[in-house]
Amino acid sequence: MSANVTVRGSDDVTASETAAVGQDRIPGIGGDRTVAVVGTGTMGQGIAQVALVAGHPVRLYDSAPGRAAEAVAALTARLDRLVEKGRLDAAAREAAVGRLHAAEDPAELADAALVIEAIVEDLSVKRRLFADLEKIVGDDTVLATNTSSLSVTAIAGGLRLPGRFVGLHFFNPAPLLPLVEVVSGFATDPDVATRAYETVKGWGKTPVRCADTPGFIVNRVARPFYAEALRVFEEGGADPATIDAALRECGGFRMGPFELTDLIGQDVNEAVTRSVWDSFHQDPKFTPSLAQRRLVESGRLGRKSGHGWFSYAEGAERPEPHTAPPAEAPEQIAVRGDLGPAEPLIGLFEEAGIKVRRRSGEGYVQLPGGARLGLADGETAFEYYGEEIIYFDLALDYARATRIVLATGEHTSAESLAEAVGLFQALGKQVSVIGDVPGMIVARTVAMLADLAADAVARGVATAEDVDTAMRLGVNYPAGPLEWAGKVGHARVRDLLLELHTRYPTGRYAPSLATARRGYAEEGQDS
Repeated sequence: MSANVTVRGSDDVTASETAAVGQDRIPGIGGDRTVAVVGTGTMGQGIAQVALVAGHPVRLYDSAPGRAAEAVAALTARLDRLVEKGRLDAAAREAAVGRLHAAEDPAELADAALVIEAIVEDLSVKRRLFADLEKIVGDDTVLATNTSSLSVTAIAGGLRLPGRFVGLHFFNPAPLLPLVEVVSGFATDPDVATRAYETVKGWGKTPVRCADTPGFIVNRVARPFYAEALRVFEEGGADPATIDAALRECGGFRMGPFELTDLIGQDVNEAVTRSVWDSFHQDPKFTPSLAQRRLVESGRLGRKSGHGWFSYAEGAERPEPHTAPPAEAPEQIAVRGDLGPAEPLIGLFEEAGIKVRRRSGEGYVQLPGGARLGLADGETAFEYYGEEIIYFDLALDYARATRIVLATGEHTSAESLAEAVGLFQALGKQVSVIGDVPGMIVARTVAMLADLAADAVARGVATAEDVDTAMRLGVNYPAGPLEWAGKVGHARVRDLLLELHTRYPTGRYAPSLATARRGYAEEGQDS
């Protein structure tokens, strides 16, 4: 499973992919060598199209009689559409069709240099398939699985030559999305992983190297994007439409987690979450959501069933996020200390004609009525008995954000809240007010994403660069988690998680050693 959002059709390829790459330009297995794809569903056909357009002879095989021939016909139709759109010239189309063949028997795959499997996500079925393939292909053939959730090591466990086995996790739709996770199992030969990496790179993809860990990079690191939103909803902090709006319009994410899981399929998303949770021996950092479980049990699976978190019935109106009514902006404010990642707000306030007075302090905005307005730090307003505390959420870019999220405590007056709302409305922002939830929405999500990313790097799953690349390209994040943590401050991420851990002492929010090290190292450099 992968979560991807695109505005183009799944037949489309980029301009660089439309011209068949010359055989002498393809590193890895070589452009004149045959690529075999086993499994002719959407993913199998997509992978075959990528290899085909890159110049390889391609053979498609499916255990169901007639499916391979149907897939060849479907791929031919895709190529025709690319010609109609001007993305592929007629001569390249004819050459590609000439290299595409349906295999009715596995023996026809004997001369393949690379075999990629894209069949059902069942460990025993995949193991049987590769055991059979190993009897057919040569010892120098690279065997690859497109699994997104199973252990590459386990799939290769029964092979005579497990060193030639590797994971090649393409993202759907394969012809369009650039990311491929190249996963080395415990026994994978490093040279084989390099050949696989160079091969998909030669196909115009962006490969990232990854060790065999539950969820690999993307499905491991991405869990908090869904989990924290569900947690805020379960605690009554905000409704799905408002949480989605916060992460889109304040955080800069392409889609909110509720609308995205409706698109993916609630059953699919929850199954991946449970798989990662079980694989990590039910680590609390990956705990699934009871609310999502109930949604799946009720059959509300998202767009494919007509109803998920939202209704997709004809004529159904999409719920709007809670948005505060217009309020008058204060004429002046006092900024006490450094606002950290929110410091750019100062210039925006001044540009809006609000007088800003700088004072020493602990990093907050003091409103005219005396209320303190501070960036979400993992604490809650209700802890400050008798004080008027208002929190605002983290934004990727305060200048470009179109919505700001506020949280107040029971001691905050309506007048003070109106001052805070008016202050941000003066910047042209819409304002949502949510419940007094520790870490709010964007801040806790980004902190958890950064923590899992740092932990993955520390454990040798992938490099920091590959983790950030995978999250930007695989799930369209506006910034890599570690890149974003660097802008926010690793020490601030660590401290926010420590505050969350104090309020939720389950281990879920305890910062990893990797995050702690980054935070203390940053403080050491600043001292």
